[in-house]
Amino acid sequence: MPENEETAEQVETESQETEAAPEAEQVASDPWADPAKARKEIEKLRKESAGWRTKYQETKPLAQKAQELEDAQKSDQERLTEQLTAAEKRIQRFQQHAVRSEVKALASAEFADPEDAHAFLDLTSYVDDDGDVDTAAIQQDLKDLLKRKPHLAKPADTSPRAPKADRTQGSSGNGNRTPNDPGAEFADFMNRSLTRGR
Repeated sequence: MPENEETAEQVETESQETEAAPEAEQVASDPWADPAKARKEIEKLRKESAGWRTKYQETKPLAQKAQELEDAQKSDQERLTEQLTAAEKRIQRFQQHAVRSEVKALASAEFADPEDAHAFLDLTSYVDDDGDVDTAAIQQDLKDLLKRKPHLAKPADTSPRAPKADRTQGSSGNGNRTPNDPGAEFADFMNRSLTRGR
């Protein structure tokens, strides 16, 4: 145990010596402790500062130019973004028009009014990622719509009705008709007029 005590005392004295050494070095290396060294340090810092100011003044126009170019690019980017947005809206309108036309064409076979079909369907769900119209899905949804709302379907008898003949109309249907001779018709008119007047 006496050896451990000796080593603990040696460690304490060594740590005190090492703490004292940095303080001495700090005093020796501290330029602010000596006024002459402090002036030299101040002059050195002033020169460094002046150098940085001149570098800043030299690079300031370049930084402004870079900022202007960045702003110009930003406005180009904004312009291009607006053009892209407008183009996407046009594409979406064309796709909706194509889907509406496809729905109307497919509905014309079974619906009384094909315009009713697209009123009940979500037209945005029939365009895939490539912009193609999914006609199979439209046909299936139209069939489902007719099952849910059968009153939208065409009536069973869709053939055009022919008019019925009415024998009382026309020149051959009534026996009291006069011949087609205008002179005979005028003579008949005169006879009837004279007989009434008596």
